[in-house]
Amino acid sequence: MSWQAYVDSSLVGSGHLDKGAIISAAGDSVWATSSGFTVKPEEQKELASILSGAEAAKNKAFADGVHVAGERFVAFKVEDRSLYLRQGRTGVVVVKTKQAILIGHYGENVQAGNATSTVEALADYLIKAGY
Repeated sequence: MSWQAYVDSSLVGSGHLDKGAIISAAGDSVWATSSGFTVKPEEQKELASILSGAEAAKNKAFADGVHVAGERFVAFKVEDRSLYLRQGRTGVVVVKTKQAILIGHYGENVQAGNATSTVEALADYLIKAGY
């Protein structure tokens, strides 16, 4: 399956996400994205830095928020491989695998837990497949 197919079918196709993207774990390239969901180069680097465990990047995320596709989100939880962001009733789930970072945006009519499960499940699958 192509990276674009993962975005279209596994992320957005789930019905729990309205936009998605897959970028490199280094934060230096976009592998696939939903139409109109452009994760800028500086945003990619910031996400990669936070998920690499850089303490300063994590602190900045909590203090200043995180920008994804030009929108500012509040960081409310950072784990070893995952970052959870919120903006009002919408949010973003970001999960790192060995080679990729998955980004899923959910709308206000979706429960955050469903969006989280969708992105985490795809990450688990990709990790088992060596990615």
